[in-house]
Amino acid sequence: MEARAEAKFVRVSPRKARLVLDMIRGKDAGLAMNTLRFTKKRVAEEVGKVLRCAIANAEGKSETVDVDDLYVSGAYANDGPRAKRIRPAPMGRAYRYQRRTAHIIVEVAEKHERANSKPLNPKS
Repeated sequence: MEARAEAKFVRVSPRKARLVLDMIRGKDAGLAMNTLRFTKKRVAEEVGKVLRCAIANAEGKSETVDVDDLYVSGAYANDGPRAKRIRPAPMGRAYRYQRRTAHIIVEVAEKHERANSKPLNPKS
């Protein structure tokens, strides 16, 4: 059983979000929550919210799901829209800069599904 959650238009660059997401990918859900709790990155709080939502979505999808059996099967950040801004520069000029946004996606799955899953190219 797999569930996912996503947060769109988060005001952080996707590159910075990926640093935090790389730390939790493949870990147990409880261990990932602990990792995020003690990470000193601003985006860690947002990623924690998305992870909690993914766990809640898994519970809502199936009554038989065991929260202790969940692990982070996928965690990634895609580019969102960029807000173009202008900063004053010397001699009446203007410098443009971009405020980036990210779409953060976290997927959780049960561990026993990973062990029982069939290989993609079975050799019979």
